[in-house]
Amino acid sequence: MIGIDDIRDAAARLEGVAHRTPVVTSRTLDRLTGATVYVKVESFQRVGAFKFRGAYNMVSRLDRPSLALGVLAYSSGNHAQAVALASRLMDAPATIVMPADAPPAKLAGTRGYGAEVVTYDRATEDRETIGNGIAAERGLTVIPPYDHPLIMAGQGTVATELIDEVGDLDVVLVPVGGGGLIAGCATAAKAMVPGVEVYGVEPAGADDTRQSLEAGRRVRIPPPRTIADGQLAQTPGRLTFQVNRRLLNGVAVVTDEQTLQAMTFAFDRLKLVTEPSGATALAAAMAGGVDITGLRVGVVISGGNVGLHRFIELLSGHGAVVTPERGSRRS
Repeated sequence: MIGIDDIRDAAARLEGVAHRTPVVTSRTLDRLTGATVYVKVESFQRVGAFKFRGAYNMVSRLDRPSLALGVLAYSSGNHAQAVALASRLMDAPATIVMPADAPPAKLAGTRGYGAEVVTYDRATEDRETIGNGIAAERGLTVIPPYDHPLIMAGQGTVATELIDEVGDLDVVLVPVGGGGLIAGCATAAKAMVPGVEVYGVEPAGADDTRQSLEAGRRVRIPPPRTIADGQLAQTPGRLTFQVNRRLLNGVAVVTDEQTLQAMTFAFDRLKLVTEPSGATALAAAMAGGVDITGLRVGVVISGGNVGLHRFIELLSGHGAVVTPERGSRRS
């Protein structure tokens, strides 16, 4: 469906438009995990999350008549902002369907990029039905949040940048929502480093991809309850699951408490603000959800869109994290 050439093509299109986000290291993190960890900081990407990569890769390829009519997206936040900004850069109007209870910072950010926001009740209404209806009525092009080859290819540039900068890795840990980020990253990593292991990370109770991989088919889970609002998918994407079932070595799950500990560590030691969804891969590395001792490990922090009051509310009472050192898996 997508290959390394598609991802390299996306990288060329994003050159000079998307940020080449930094990779940070920490001796404290290495000591706590027993690994050599390279943290790819997508919270420093435009709109504060990796989503801009895929959104711009797709929106920028539309022809002029399609851009003139406009685009539509449905999202709880990061994809909404990404499509709004990509559309603004391409002089196209954007309509974004968002849940009424989306984080205020993400609602404000989406409107701030000039998009029209249509809200819905996520408990009683279906965003795809609403969005597809508006798109058909107005002639808008739908920019899906993850289930499209151009979206996956754009997100895969996270991994190409990481590996180009730090060299071969043994393991890559990536947060999983609908599966577009990890599908792109797994495609890139496996092509660039034969033998690398790629693991997704989901919140406990929102593990639709993990359950689907175990079942060998896409399964639908009940509405998740987790602080990780960017990982609330109830079933994997049709296209992303085809990629992920072929390439992933597994999916780890983390508790909300472990995610909060990772957010606290990122703030205290790495000086990074992360949203809960953005910190789950770091949480898995710190909590031992995947055995990484003695290995070179890439960890993706996928976003940092969390408002000040919500950030304080989440981390209130969380002090410095102390995790036992782990021994080396390899001599």
